[in-house]
Amino acid sequence: MSIARLLNIKYPIFQGGMAQIALAELAAAVSNAGGLGIIAAGGFSADRLREEIRKCKTLTDKPFGVNIMLMAPNREELADVIVEEGVKVVTTGAGSPAPFMKKWKEAGIKVIPVVPSVKLAKKVEQLGVDAVIAEGTESGGHVGETTTMALVPQVVDAVSIPVIAAGGIGDGRGVAAAFALGAQGVQVGTRFLATEECPTHENFKKAVVNASDEDTLVTGRSIGGPVRSIKNKMTLKYLELESRKASRDELEELALGSLRKAVLDGDTENGSVMAGQICGLITEITTVEKVITSMFEEAKEVCKNLNVGSLV
Repeated sequence: MSIARLLNIKYPIFQGGMAQIALAELAAAVSNAGGLGIIAAGGFSADRLREEIRKCKTLTDKPFGVNIMLMAPNREELADVIVEEGVKVVTTGAGSPAPFMKKWKEAGIKVIPVVPSVKLAKKVEQLGVDAVIAEGTESGGHVGETTTMALVPQVVDAVSIPVIAAGGIGDGRGVAAAFALGAQGVQVGTRFLATEECPTHENFKKAVVNASDEDTLVTGRSIGGPVRSIKNKMTLKYLELESRKASRDELEELALGSLRKAVLDGDTENGSVMAGQICGLITEITTVEKVITSMFEEAKEVCKNLNVGSLV
């Protein structure tokens, strides 16, 4: 069964679970446009997550999901809220969904972890998850080390469940490429940052639109928590501290509250503007619906116009 049919969505596209950004408004807009909108629970209390879920239900009657970072100290409470509120899809990251699989499956929830490696994809398949999101290092936010081009086909070969490709997908060519690699769908984050429905400060959106292919970098590798963001005063300072082998405490002090500074306050120099390497493809702020429909229209044209015969 295709991932779109499994989840009852029109287009096989997930919106990434971007902390402090993927709120009810954005998730509902993606779901209303035919994709799978996802509320990011990162940093939420159980009550705040419940509030966002209920708000999303007032904005769409289409399926939507919730993303949980499984290293969150209140993960058990968040996992319970998802069941109690009747959410049908959960995506996970930063930990194993094993402790929650029984309750989620009994509630009829589709469980789809984000994985950065073949090893982890195989491990979560054994837990009985419904699909995996294979996310390459091109993506924004927390990243692994393997590129999408290398990771996706290896995960496809290693598991028997549907694979969703993520990382570096920003237009119809990326969608077509993901399907060529064996994926059944795509997850997109950065492209949705530059949309009218995205609840970030306008400065954040403009930073994404103005960035080029060389304007993102990865911080946090020295402490085992690599994060891709747009290059600015804060990230350059962070890299400088890392090069001097600064302590974890010193690094965390610099990064404390940096995402909020960028997302809510619009401070794109001292805040963390998490975004992927496809920034250079984004030239305008538009609607979620236009992003999704144009991506799949372009993907169809790309596939139709491929001159496969010239390869042999």
